Amino acid sequence: MKIISYNVNGIRAALKKGFIEWLQAASPDVICIQETKAQKDQLKAEDFEAAGYPYQYWFSADKKGYSGVAIFCKKEPNHVAYGTGIETMDFEGRNIRVDYDEVSVMSMYLPSGTNSDRLDFKFKYMDEILDYATELRKTIPNLVICGDYNICHEAIDIHNPKMKGVSGFLPEERDWLSKFIASGFIDSFRFMNPERQEYSWWSYRANARANNKGWRLDYCMVTEALKEKISRAYILPDAKHSDHCPVVVEFQF
Repeated sequence: MKIISYNVNGIRAALKKGFIEWLQAASPDVICIQETKAQKDQLKAEDFEAAGYPYQYWFSADKKGYSGVAIFCKKEPNHVAYGTGIETMDFEGRNIRVDYDEVSVMSMYLPSGTNSDRLDFKFKYMDEILDYATELRKTIPNLVICGDYNICHEAIDIHNPKMKGVSGFLPEERDWLSKFIASGFIDSFRFMNPERQEYSWWSYRANARANNKGWRLDYCMVTEALKEKISRAYILPDAKHSDHCPVVVEFQF
């Protein structure tokens, strides 16, 4: 089973850059999308169906053109969970999950901390999602939470680890991600590639992508129960429909 996570920074913009053709070639079983910036009725379902994804699930923000997550599947899931039931996070369309016999897959878009108000919101979300995931694992032990976490975990995950006071690499954020992993998750990319320094996001400024001055903000977090099933985990930096690139985990069931 191949699962891709991709913050597309606007699905409509990505479509104009060849996203459908790329998706057809990449051919994941499940793709988790973040920052759709769209409502379902603003897109043509048949475009995704033609690429091999008849099952499309959207959870958009109340505010149009903002945030939003989606999951496209080749095979129909047993169940789809829209949001978390936590009102403070659900109005921004940040979580959607599909359940299969072997595994449940969530697309998550953790807020960025662009200013003090949003940083407070981010910390609140972080606390709530950790509690939610801990409770969820009691009934769904085989869980993958894919998405844009908006946090670099270790020095190896950022081009300039001396960066101070910037959201995404704050000590409190990094400590939270350590706590999230310690609660029962595996960072699949780092688990399979302990020494590789690769990134999943680059600023649009200062030619950052061409110079590979990036951050690893996107993760496929896998519960410990699935540890022995992971066969590959990697990043696809050549996909250029966004300021992020896709991250991938594969399982052998």
